[in-house]
Amino acid sequence: MQEDYEEFSPQEIKLLENYVTNTSSHIFCLRNLPEVIKGALFSRYSRSSLGLRALLLKEFILNEEEASFGSIVPTSVDETAENQMLALKKAQSFYDRILDGYGDDSIGELGGAHVAIENVSMLAAKLIEDRRIGGSPLEKSTRYIYFDQKVNGEYLFYREPILMTSAYRDAYVDTCNMLFETYSKLIPPLTDLMEAKFPKGDSISTGAYKASIRAKVLDCLRGLLPAGTLTNMGIYGNGRFFEHMIQRLHCNNLAELQDIGKRCHQELGKVIPSFVRRSHTEHRNQVGFAKFQEAMGSSIKLITEHNTGFKERTTEPGVRLISFDPDSPSKVAAGLLFEHSDKGLHELREYCRNLPKEEIASILDAGCMARENRRHKSPRALEHAEFTFEIIADFGAYRDLHRHRILTQERQLLTCDYGFYIPSELDEMSEKGAYIEAMERAKKVYDTIAEELPEEAQYIVPMAYNIRWYFHVNLRALQWICELRSAAAGHPTYRLIAQEMARQVSEAIPEFERFFKFVDYEGYDLGRLGQEQRKAEKAKRVSQKL
Repeated sequence: MQEDYEEFSPQEIKLLENYVTNTSSHIFCLRNLPEVIKGALFSRYSRSSLGLRALLLKEFILNEEEASFGSIVPTSVDETAENQMLALKKAQSFYDRILDGYGDDSIGELGGAHVAIENVSMLAAKLIEDRRIGGSPLEKSTRYIYFDQKVNGEYLFYREPILMTSAYRDAYVDTCNMLFETYSKLIPPLTDLMEAKFPKGDSISTGAYKASIRAKVLDCLRGLLPAGTLTNMGIYGNGRFFEHMIQRLHCNNLAELQDIGKRCHQELGKVIPSFVRRSHTEHRNQVGFAKFQEAMGSSIKLITEHNTGFKERTTEPGVRLISFDPDSPSKVAAGLLFEHSDKGLHELREYCRNLPKEEIASILDAGCMARENRRHKSPRALEHAEFTFEIIADFGAYRDLHRHRILTQERQLLTCDYGFYIPSELDEMSEKGAYIEAMERAKKVYDTIAEELPEEAQYIVPMAYNIRWYFHVNLRALQWICELRSAAAGHPTYRLIAQEMARQVSEAIPEFERFFKFVDYEGYDLGRLGQEQRKAEKAKRVSQKL
């Protein structure tokens, strides 16, 4: 497993032991901290290059003047920790009895925990985030943090144990180093180009300008980072979420995921033991689940491999709306009427199905005309309309869109089969050739490794390479995604995907165009600037009041 890169003095370790379950492992839980501090800590975490423990020390525990940590949290928590453990032991038999005796999984939602998962690959982060309900993950951002740091002279990417003991070891390490070196070398010239192309205006604060330029540069270059790049994650989840997450991790074929599952179980067992007990590798629930996963996966894989007659496949990047219900406008209209009616849903659907288009339009207008911004969430009636999209786009865009969990999504393995994304900004640089060469060199090594180890080969795939996935989503969730992800501050690639999904639905069912009125179809050269400037102005106002 990847070793931890942070070291603490004996005094710091003594302080940290009060608030984290482990001071050396790269997976640990928070404890003895109020929710307000945990929330602020995790919020800061995604935009910091520090690990969670170092961040807790530097910006909270030792930052008494600003954080008032000592006033919120007692300096000595020995008695509190002892009382907490006694109460936990007292309650554990009760929860164990309920879980075993009644099998009510909702009991698992009565307890929760904050978990930090550090120095794991970006590939592992996506597999962890696949669990949709009951957990809230936050990952280190490629937009605000430079990923070209070295520790002990080495770039931070996952050394996959099977690859590191195979004939592909040197090729894997050399290729990852090459990708990081290219990423690092392109930062200065691209920064100079962006500053020349978008000079700072007199009314723009220096901090906002530098932040927006940095975001622009890193958005362009993140595609060079391999999927094995190490990242940090903060997750808050309830017991049911963590139980299911650990069960899945145990069953994954990748050694990294299995190890993360084991460590997560160990650390969560210190704070919510009853809720994750059934995910232990030797528990009958876990053993049965593992057998089910193995049998199902083997059967489906065998069937897939035998279906060799169908050889055609789409490889072009883009968004395709592949299914929708033409009758969905009348179903949405019936759903809007239902709450204020005394009629059954079936009767309302029959009624709306026979209404003229003008009357359907008036009902749909009533469901959206009062919306003043995208945060005014539409009624649940929009969930009666469903759409399925197949998307081929770069892994970087997928990472951002993947975080929307109120939908059905599935992806295929990372490969280098579908081409890669080239930022248009590189067209103005002589270094564009270095970017393309790095991608092509990575593909050659990937192709070689994938012949024998297709799953492990994913670690070497740069984020600019396209991946195939699908979304099956209702209109309400789609409205939220398209309006949020098309905003000016978003990354250009996922902005295009959000715009295209809204556009294709509006073309297929014109009655639904009214529900996308806050989709931003404009293009922006320096999309983060407005948001960074507003943040700087707000900070200035706050400081003036103090």
